[in-house]
Amino acid sequence: MELCKYLLPGLISVTLLSGCSLFSGEEDVAKMASLPKVENQFTSQEVWSTSVGDGVGDFYSNLHPAWQDNTVFAADRFGVVKALNASNGKEKWKVDLSEKTGFFSKNISALLSGGVTAEGDHLYISSERGQLFVLNCSDGSIAWQTKVAGEALSRPVVSDDLVLVHASNGMLQGLDKSSGAVKWSINLDVPALSLRGESAPATAFGGAIVGGDNGRVSAVIMNQGQIIWQQRISQPIGATEIDRLNDVDTTPIIVNGVVYALAYKGNLTALDLRSGQILWKREIGGVKDLTVDAGRIYLVDRDDRVIALNADGDVVLWRQSGLLHRNLTAPALFNGYLIVGDSKGYLHWLNTSDGRFVSQQKVDSDGFQTEPVVASDKLIIQSKGGEVYAITR
Repeated sequence: MELCKYLLPGLISVTLLSGCSLFSGEEDVAKMASLPKVENQFTSQEVWSTSVGDGVGDFYSNLHPAWQDNTVFAADRFGVVKALNASNGKEKWKVDLSEKTGFFSKNISALLSGGVTAEGDHLYISSERGQLFVLNCSDGSIAWQTKVAGEALSRPVVSDDLVLVHASNGMLQGLDKSSGAVKWSINLDVPALSLRGESAPATAFGGAIVGGDNGRVSAVIMNQGQIIWQQRISQPIGATEIDRLNDVDTTPIIVNGVVYALAYKGNLTALDLRSGQILWKREIGGVKDLTVDAGRIYLVDRDDRVIALNADGDVVLWRQSGLLHRNLTAPALFNGYLIVGDSKGYLHWLNTSDGRFVSQQKVDSDGFQTEPVVASDKLIIQSKGGEVYAITR
């Protein structure tokens, strides 16, 4: 079952192949699709690659690079953070956020998990230990650091002079951007069992939209820290706790006053930004972030089908089922193509008009977990082993 890798912090990805007998007592194996045969229409080029610590290994993590002002920022789970020249991959600076224990003892891992977020002069990275680190982009020095309400798996979001952090215990906090002082906290509620991962908020017009483990999407007025509406887009259905998982772990997308949100076992739903009223929904579930562009929605569903719909939700334009259960990343648009990585270290390039494969390349032996980041004329992606790659056509 694909969901296994999201349930527990230390549950390694091999569980995907051996089934979820930990919970059910029976083997329930989702077979990974064989690598599709692709006649490459072009060959992508590795511009540079460099190591950033030890990566995240087999732990679930939302750590992925950020790009700003010709600089790529990346981190590993242990606590290493690097700034790299986006043109050639050369290191500009490096810091270590792990806890120092003494000359003869190994440092304690910082367990970095959410980020990297680059905004203005600062980097924002949160951790499984409930720490939020804010670094100066210029040299990596700590601008400030604070404790947040719980384990922070989603990336911090900066908007309206606040830093928004969504913790795994359901707490959404707004912290002062300059000092880290907590301005407000909201409990979004969590069920007894949920997937390992949290929705990062999306922001617009002074409001924050965030998904919850209870199947709801919530809208919050940021300057007050008050919920203005909540809408359920997924109902818990089934006899067991696993059957009833209905998390909304994806980051909502806001386009032209419409909120697009995706639940694990629920629906792809379009909501009115002002009222939360459901405009339409489709029976598609997933845990990877959406991409919306030029009137189209691109997503990866929970079985790793890549799907394109029109923004009105009434037409599925295409489905690509050639990568089932390959543990795909969220999709990224680059140079007119849709790109996903997989757990075996391949990048797959798809035609946006019909979903056909146009190119495929093996990039890394450790595989990918988080989506590629577009950095001007390059695609930046970080492997689970900590290698960062810059790729172009």
